[in-house]
Formats: sequence, C-alpha cells, structure tokens
Amino acid sequence: MAEAIRLAVGTVTLRPYVVCFLVFYLYVASRDLGWRRTGALTLYGWTIAFLAEFASTRIGVPFGLYHYTGSTIGQELYVANVPFFDSLSFTFLAYTSFSLARWTLGSSRGVAVIALAGVLMMLLDMVIDPLAVRGDRWFLGRIFYYPEGGFYFGVPLSNFLGWTIVGWVIIAGYLAVAGKGPQGRPGPGIALYYAILVFNLVMTGWIGEPLLLLCGILLHLGAVLLLWLARGLVRPGLNLGAPVLNLWHKSS
Repeated sequence: MAEAIRLAVGTVTLRPYVVCFLVFYLYVASRDLGWRRTGALTLYGWTIAFLAEFASTRIGVPFGLYHYTGSTIGQELYVANVPFFDSLSFTFLAYTSFSLARWTLGSSRGVAVIALAGVLMMLLDMVIDPLAVRGDRWFLGRIFYYPEGGFYFGVPLSNFLGWTIVGWVIIAGYLAVAGKGPQGRPGPGIALYYAILVFNLVMTGWIGEPLLLLCGILLHLGAVLLLWLARGLVRPGLNLGAPVLNLWHKSS
C-alpha cells in the first residue's frame, strides 16, 4: 500500500501540467455531461487508449510501432509497460475535440460529429507527438521512441491515422451508451483544447524547433478557418460570412 501511494504521488508530481489539464477536464465535463457520464467517458476512454497503446508497443497497431523507455519506472504508475497518465490523457483530448466538433456542427450526436472529433484530436496530436519524441530536451524526458523514426518530425504517419481512429472509437462508444446528448455548453471544453495546444506550441518554441512551431501554428490556423466556415455552412442563421461579404462589396 505504501508503495502504491508513493507511486501515485510521484505520478502527480512528475506530470503536474497533465494533472492540471485533467482536473480542469473533470470539472468542465461534469458540468457539461454530468458526473456519471464524465466518469463513464473517462474510464472507457482510458481503456480504449491503453489497449491501443499496449498493442502498438507490441505489434504496431494502430499507432505504428513504438516503445516506452521505462525511464520513469519506480517514479510513476504504469499499467503493464504503459505509463498510466499517458493513456489517461486521451480522455480529455477526446472530450475537448468532441466539444469543438459540437460547436462547429451545432449538434452533439451523429456521424459527422464523431468524424470531426476524431480528426480534431489527430490535429492536436500533430503538435503533441513531435514535441513528445523530443522529451529529452524539456521536462517530459525521453519516455518513448519510434525505432524507425517517422516522416513528420520523427513521427510516422500511421500514428496520426491511429489517433483519428482511437478518437472515433472513444466518442462513438461514449455516444452509443450515453443516451441523451450533453446538456451544458461546449465553450469550456473548447478553451481546454486550445490551452493544450498553446502549451505544446510554447514548449515547441522553448526547445528551439522553429519549423515544427511554424507548421503547428499554420496547421491550426487553417483548421480554425475551416471550422469557422463549416459552422457558417451548417448554421447559416449565424451569417458568419457577412463581414467578409461586406468588405468585398465595399472594395468593389
């Protein structure tokens, strides 16, 4: 018992930024989904993420083959060979992506919401994973690696496909058993999505990776524009395009 407590404390102190994101997620998701549904999403999301990571570190599916170094064994909780907090982070990444998809499409259910949430989760990982494989250059540490490297800043493209699929499975599975849709507002979840993004962009700049930083910024600026346009198309009453049209007419 004493060893379990020591590892639990070590897990929290070793990854304080993840703990902050997790606590904020639990607070805003409970107000949005309710405590019971938040608990179900967290447990289910962690289970799917752990199984995906466990399989990927052995047979390379769905993220591509990678290995944890085990450098923090004895300092934080592990389940098999996977750090507990690593799989747990998928739950709040999925929720924040779900929140942004709901806001964009004006719906909390349906294939389109699931599909968009998975893609948004993958786009977030396109900033997170290239930074994480450089963990030896910041306080994350070198906790995992891809033995064959990867095309996108050391990360294989299969990883991003895997993240999309895992995002789909988490959100689709949650919606299948959740019954009615969320009753709250997606705004706080969206704020958490961009807080996570900004944190990772700041760390990317801090370790001196200007090209990776630029790619991440441009990628998400493009995504914001596309989401803004999509929201205007599916919710035309908002008339999001009016300011652009007004500027066009004035210049003609």
